[in-house]
Amino acid sequence: MAITSANQLELLQTAEAVAREKMIDPALVVDAMEESLARAAKSRYGSEMDIRVTIDRKTGRATFTRVRTVVEDDALENYQAELTVEQARQYMAEPTVGDVYVEEVPPVEMGRIAAQSAKQVILQKVREAERDRQYEEFKDRAGTIINGLVKREEYGNVIVDVGAGEAILRRNEKIGRESYRPNDRIRCFIKDVRREARGPQIFLSRTAPEFMAELFKMEVPEIYDGVIEIKAVARDPGSRAKIAVISYDGSIDPVGACVGMRGSRVQAVVNELQGEKIDIIPWNEDQPTFLVNALQPAEVSKVVLDEEAGKIEVVVPEEQLSLAIGRRGQNVRLASQLTHLDIDIMTEEEESARRQKEFEARTKLFMETLDLDEFFAQLLVSEGFTNLEEVAYVELDELLVIDGVDDGTAQELQARAADYLEAQAKAALDAARELGAEDSLIDFDGLTPQMVEALAKDGIKTLEDFATCADWELAGGWTTNKGERVKDDGILEPFEMTLEDAQTLVMTARVLLGWVDPTELEADAEDDADIDVGEAEEGEA
Repeated sequence: MAITSANQLELLQTAEAVAREKMIDPALVVDAMEESLARAAKSRYGSEMDIRVTIDRKTGRATFTRVRTVVEDDALENYQAELTVEQARQYMAEPTVGDVYVEEVPPVEMGRIAAQSAKQVILQKVREAERDRQYEEFKDRAGTIINGLVKREEYGNVIVDVGAGEAILRRNEKIGRESYRPNDRIRCFIKDVRREARGPQIFLSRTAPEFMAELFKMEVPEIYDGVIEIKAVARDPGSRAKIAVISYDGSIDPVGACVGMRGSRVQAVVNELQGEKIDIIPWNEDQPTFLVNALQPAEVSKVVLDEEAGKIEVVVPEEQLSLAIGRRGQNVRLASQLTHLDIDIMTEEEESARRQKEFEARTKLFMETLDLDEFFAQLLVSEGFTNLEEVAYVELDELLVIDGVDDGTAQELQARAADYLEAQAKAALDAARELGAEDSLIDFDGLTPQMVEALAKDGIKTLEDFATCADWELAGGWTTNKGERVKDDGILEPFEMTLEDAQTLVMTARVLLGWVDPTELEADAEDDADIDVGEAEEGEA
């Protein structure tokens, strides 16, 4: 097929038809045609030549040109695509290195193989353009709900036709044992859109907590308008869910608005989620209050919050225990996900027994270490003293409020506690030295002798050893293993070492050793402060 003998406008008509069918820019199809014709010309004139083709966007006329670049004499490698300055003088008046000489060459006759190759190039370019269009269309729709038609099911994964492409609903993103047949309508949450070699991959989900939040946004106008906000969602897909909401208009009840008249709004969401039971909970800034709401329908007697550890203890009546925990721990698990706290549930009897045990242990401690009788030791515990440090270093007035304690008795108590603590520190220091602890670690400010002993037992004997530790190795922490939170014990955790304190100590050690420049730390701290201020201002806005 000669390009000159064909109807030149046919090229443009073909490009427009393909572009319309694939919903892409016609210019991309014309570019692909130009590249395919150039390839065909190279196979005719020689692959070493730089042959380029330009198709006129109005007439459809294809112009074939040969391009040669002017190079230095000693840089000439490809004489088919390059010229020396001397050779270029035949064609150009004053050639310089880098100039380009373009000459038109006759159009080529396209044989069967060349035509097939050209077709492949065009198809490839069209496919790439189609993929780019799909990605651009869907990349900003991640985090929204989409309706589609089921095309087929492959190994439990559902392939969904979403109009301008295909998306995948993985087996683990389906609710329960959902099954679909071809042409079934399906509503999903677009969880992620990725650009991959084989085209954009659109990943759907029906189990994501965000799916439920988006469904409520569709059903509840107040959420869509921003009057009510969804603060947290926790789901056990297909079984039960909890959703926390807050109203910014005092006249609107957030729970009532989400439930709707006779439960119409929440029922629409329940039907979409295959009958998943939904608890709608009023959100509260006070974490203990919010937790009490989150554990509904169980009644809570008392809540004890440990903010540093991110733990919370909940005390419930005996008859409410099974309701608070839920079937297979479902209720307390969802409440934990909703509040981002580790929840320990105990009955009133268990809490009373634990407190009695703690009372007896502290009483015994004061009796043995301070040489007190049981009654006097119990008085100390009843007044809130929990350890020897509190007795030794508390203001004298706090001891004088105890019945029967005068100045002399208070001073004697403090002296006994201080002597015992000093003896303990000396024994710990001697033990640490025997284990090989060096003075660099012993003299490091911020570590007690007992801490140094614990570190030495764990093989940390020098300041260099200490400086290589991670904060969680010292203070402990939590990791998630196969969906379950696992506790990592810290070396200094028994001494109530927090992650922040551990991080400060480790960085101080690194500065002392010269591993870290203190000016860099100050700059980082200033940057963090600026970020915090910026986020606070954004939140206020």
